[in-house]
Amino acid sequence: MALDPKLLEILACPKDKGPLLYFADEDSLYNPRLRMRYRVTDDIPVMLIDEAEILDDAEDARLRTKADAEGIEPTWK
Repeated sequence: MALDPKLLEILACPKDKGPLLYFADEDSLYNPRLRMRYRVTDDIPVMLIDEAEILDDAEDARLRTKADAEGIEPTWK
């Protein structure tokens, strides 16, 4: 099950308050500016800075490429 579109319209990174990229098939929200990935567990975003994963260059590039290829837009602009 995907996150509610209304939730995605207001969801922001807790660290820089900016928009996120939502990868429904990977159960994650990604902040490409800070390279931080937040997991989604049981359709609930875990938006805790201490629990975010900091991604390396390769994983950042993979997610950016995937977002471009699949037309994944930021949660809001």
